[in-house]
Amino acid sequence: MTPRRTLLLGTLAAPALVHPASAQEVTLRLHHFLPAVSNVHRHFLQPWAQKVGTESGGRLRVQIFPAMQLGGAPPQLYDQARDGVVDIIWTLPGNTPGRFPSIEVIELPFVAHRRASVNARVVQELHDAVFRNEFADTQILCAWAHDAGVIHARREVKRLEDMNGLKLRFPTRQAGEALRALGAAPVGMPVPQVPEAMSSGVIDGAVVPWEVVPSIRLQEMVRNHTEFPGSPTFYTASFVLAMNKARYEGLSAELKRVVDANSGQVAAAMAAKVWDEQGPAVEQQVRRRGNQIVELSEEERTRWMRQTQPVVDNWVRAMGERNINGATLLERTRALIAQHGQGVS
Repeated sequence: MTPRRTLLLGTLAAPALVHPASAQEVTLRLHHFLPAVSNVHRHFLQPWAQKVGTESGGRLRVQIFPAMQLGGAPPQLYDQARDGVVDIIWTLPGNTPGRFPSIEVIELPFVAHRRASVNARVVQELHDAVFRNEFADTQILCAWAHDAGVIHARREVKRLEDMNGLKLRFPTRQAGEALRALGAAPVGMPVPQVPEAMSSGVIDGAVVPWEVVPSIRLQEMVRNHTEFPGSPTFYTASFVLAMNKARYEGLSAELKRVVDANSGQVAAAMAAKVWDEQGPAVEQQVRRRGNQIVELSEEERTRWMRQTQPVVDNWVRAMGERNINGATLLERTRALIAQHGQGVS
């Protein structure tokens, strides 16, 4: 058989890779706030974009712009997707406090599971059943929450009293309220601002999960890290991958199916895997540096839970003022965490 004939037969044998010139080809711009070296960029957003590209036969390209390269500040990301400034964004609802009240239920102190895989499944399920209306002006591709948060500080935190006056960056309104209840001095800011705030003395540390630590070099700025035993954990933050609604609706039926196949629980699980895999790896790196890692005793954890219970009670009351049954939502969230967290250590 001649090489020419072999090539022709090979081409005819793979029709799935051949598309007519008239087939829709789309480039989507995805904007987020962390640098390209961050774990979420390398291990979630890039693989997700590549998967979408491959499954669309190369007709759907997701171009990622990290570190706010397209302008604006992290709290503006959601509106950038809503308004069509960009096509897709990754952000924290907590960057705009009070705007998405229902999703705050997972961010309350000592509600979330210590594993992102559990939190992601719960948040996505709740989005589909409860939160959807609050995000109706975008197409939410997935919603999730990270693993156990950690306190990273210049001074050692072993007991409740060690929190007194400690200036700590917080990511969400509920985390800030919890820190205040514990005696700390909470300072809200997007995570990219942490290095400068540390250098200038605006903060003494930050509450962030292990996964994000290397991207802001926090392990070089503090030597003390405090973890929480078991579940529920002290805090988590929720995230959304949101797409401009008109851009989504404008896709062909075939390309829309590709996006849908990589949305919801599929994408949430991909995201959660980053925190659950990279978090322990980062923790080991920090240990090798010689930094001190403390795990609170169960007795201390109980004290912290008791001290932050008013934050939960206040949230439930505030939700009632917004015609949201916070008590029922909290009960449902805890039940889902217990269900999906069964057997997950």
